Amino acid sequence: MSISGRGRRRQATALLLLGAWGGGLSLLVRREFFQGRAERLVEAALRLSPGATFFAVEQNGTRIGFASTTIDTVPQGIEVTDYFVADLPVAGQSQRASARSVVLLSRGLALRTFDVQAEAAQTPMRVVGRTEGDSVVIFAMDVPGQSADTQRVPVRGPVLVPTLAPLAVALGETPKVGKTYRLPTFDPQQLQSRNVALTVQAESLFVVDDSARFDPTAKRWTSALTDTVRAWHVVGVEGAGFNGWVDAQGRVVLATQAAGITLRRMAYELAFENWRIARDAVAAAGSGAQRNILESSAISAGVSLGRGTLPRLRVLLSGVRLDGYDLDGGRQSLRGDTLTIERRTVPVTTYSLTTRAPEFMARFKAELGPEPLLQSTDIAIVQKAIAVTGLERDARKVAEKLNRWVFDSLRKEVTFSVPNAVQVLRARRGDCNEHTQLYVALSRAVGIPARIATGLAFVRGKFYYHAWPEIWLGEWVAVDPTFGQFPADAAHLRFVIGGLNKQAELLRLIGNLEIETVDGRR
Repeated sequence: MSISGRGRRRQATALLLLGAWGGGLSLLVRREFFQGRAERLVEAALRLSPGATFFAVEQNGTRIGFASTTIDTVPQGIEVTDYFVADLPVAGQSQRASARSVVLLSRGLALRTFDVQAEAAQTPMRVVGRTEGDSVVIFAMDVPGQSADTQRVPVRGPVLVPTLAPLAVALGETPKVGKTYRLPTFDPQQLQSRNVALTVQAESLFVVDDSARFDPTAKRWTSALTDTVRAWHVVGVEGAGFNGWVDAQGRVVLATQAAGITLRRMAYELAFENWRIARDAVAAAGSGAQRNILESSAISAGVSLGRGTLPRLRVLLSGVRLDGYDLDGGRQSLRGDTLTIERRTVPVTTYSLTTRAPEFMARFKAELGPEPLLQSTDIAIVQKAIAVTGLERDARKVAEKLNRWVFDSLRKEVTFSVPNAVQVLRARRGDCNEHTQLYVALSRAVGIPARIATGLAFVRGKFYYHAWPEIWLGEWVAVDPTFGQFPADAAHLRFVIGGLNKQAELLRLIGNLEIETVDGRR
């Protein structure tokens, strides 16, 4: 499978790794959190029940992992711990991914500190932070091989992390079907503050297995006792990726994610021990028969388009609202639900990297500067960019040299990690995310404005979620160091421009977007 299929989006990473985990396991704030009444906050905190809740993690009906939420009272306040672990099937292989989050709330349920740790493909990442009053979140991202990057993010009033948001609709008064709750959050995975909206869509009863007994004949745990639980269907509608059922205590009963991921509440033995038993049996049999996550979210093109030189593509998009996406502009034009992409010819000569005006530098300040995981000013990045490009100063020729070097130098393999330019430079491997992150950092290091584009790319009859760079050469030009394309062909459908904070918008496409190819000229 091509790297496009392999790399299908760290939305299949941060979405499955952190998204499935963070899709709403622990939820710990009531509606009054966002009102200024301290006495109500304290009252809500007193009604919280310490304890643990366990979940089976499934993909398309197949058990792939385990998750849990633990609520505890500590001297400093209330501590909420989320844990997620799963064996994610990718490209015929099983990749272990895990995440752990510890959030400390005050007695009034205000966010105080958070500690998020994630690891996939043996690549760890940690984000720790604290609030300073009700106006600033201070956090530090720690990635192996580089010093921690500390930043201050202003926020408006008290905030919570998105994983805690759905509980805001459960504690306090009984949730009302049809009501929408708007909540301010700070997301430690996406490193930004944003407002989310959650709507209560329905109410129903669920039968939950709350205890288990071991069946020696079947050699697995079975349900011993069940409980009937009243729950409400809570769905994120504005900036919130949660989709699940929450009981009156604010605990998740059932939550769904993209790519067929489901979290289902049950007794610990049923959730963890049965997964462990099944996992050990698969390992003993040497089977990897789980459905490929990448394939589960790929979209059939319905035709054969080829790849590499496709000059023009026109498709009909359906199944999702298209507003809010970066579909129109540059080589793409959107008219209604029809998207047209044209492969642009890169100018023979462009600007010189030695004669850029101050106006140029000011205009592209964001696309030339470093970011937390895109360290364009790191000495190793700068030295490599200079070594690859030499004395060449024509921006087009420099960009092409960098594209070729990244394509030739990185081993193409599936990864489940948050891409980090410095780390990618050292490891020399990865999927489309790693190729793109490194290329953008190298381009910025030598003075070429560069940004990340994400969307879908065509590979062997299907559209896979994919990432690629766009660089400024008199206009924004799409290139693809993963495939070695300069420029990128028309079989790249851009939906989002920007880093992780923007790429979260792809979540609402997965499992919903439909594509009909109208015209694919070769």
